Amino acid sequence: MFACKEEHKKLGYKKSISNSQDIVFVTNRNGNPEIYLMDINGENLRNLTNHDSIDYSPSWSSNGNEIFFYSNRDGNPEIYKIKPDGSNLERLTNHPSNDVLPNPSPDGRSIVFNSNRDTLNRNIYVMDSDGSNVKHLTLNSFYEESPDWSPDGREIIFTRQLRDPNDTSHAANGEIHIMNADGSNIRRLTFKDGYDSGAAFSSDGKKIAFYGSHNNLWDLYIMDSDGSNLYNLTQDSTECYSPNWSPNNDWLVYTAGSKGNYNIWKINIQTKERVQLTNTKGRNEGPAWKK
Repeated sequence: MFACKEEHKKLGYKKSISNSQDIVFVTNRNGNPEIYLMDINGENLRNLTNHDSIDYSPSWSSNGNEIFFYSNRDGNPEIYKIKPDGSNLERLTNHPSNDVLPNPSPDGRSIVFNSNRDTLNRNIYVMDSDGSNVKHLTLNSFYEESPDWSPDGREIIFTRQLRDPNDTSHAANGEIHIMNADGSNIRRLTFKDGYDSGAAFSSDGKKIAFYGSHNNLWDLYIMDSDGSNLYNLTQDSTECYSPNWSPNNDWLVYTAGSKGNYNIWKINIQTKERVQLTNTKGRNEGPAWKK
């Protein structure tokens, strides 16, 4: 890992904020990606999944009673849910395609996710909270990912890959888009060079955090919910991605590192103070803060 800037605090530094919320994340510290919980100081780690298959992309229900993720434990990527104590594992999708990146709606009635069913690429789908009534919100040849709900449940933000015919790069140009919860009225929010993804609304709906490429590295960005007032929050020599807001919107928890070695950090939005929460080799990534 590249050396972090001076504002990165040493592991173990305690910030005087409530430890009433947990952070769920993915780690391969035991050999394969598992879903773990820790408190907001990086302590009290618990392995929720304990399985030899890939478990990835956790997200919280709005009431904090369930965690959604995807796993290939039954042969291909499918969506599951589990209790925060590791009990009541339930499979929600059963399809030969890849169903990934689940995110429950604020009212708990629906789950938005990505799937390559019915198309030649990966589009945005929604289903009821029990896995029934699956329907597509987008249906096209674009590669799309990372759907997330607005706090009022009326809109969904996501990444759409826009590839110029002359662009031969791997990632091309990913841009943040927003649409109504029924898939209508799709609008583009970002217009910067490079790939942008992982967009997440603040709990008050006023801001959107995401990660994007800058000088061949990944940085965290924040913008207003209409795409205005965009700025680069991190700007350092580490790759930073997968931001997620604290309930009071003062902090982002995120992934930072390089060359296959990534850990979980948190950053204060105003002061840019940074605190490292995990410190292992391999990958610790995809954090989500309990609301």
